[in-house]
Amino acid sequence: MTVSLIAGCLWVLAASLIAFLPIRQQIIPGTILGLSAFALLGWIGYQNGWIWTAVGIFAFVSLFRNGFKAIPAMMRGEKLEIPDHI
Repeated sequence: MTVSLIAGCLWVLAASLIAFLPIRQQIIPGTILGLSAFALLGWIGYQNGWIWTAVGIFAFVSLFRNGFKAIPAMMRGEKLEIPDHI
């Protein structure tokens, strides 16, 4: 297993751990993980080919699906409801 795939596995574990945090505390680490995913996917593609990049993209979209739903709402100027108790 290449170093980039190991880093990808660690990225998935980190994203899963961040998901356990309350929603308000997920924003900053989630943003950092989301932005770092692009570099990581490029590295995976460079070392392992497009198939593993596609697997990485699938994992990225799966883990950040709620964030992707919120982006169009923010672009429309809607205020997002972030619950206090979760």
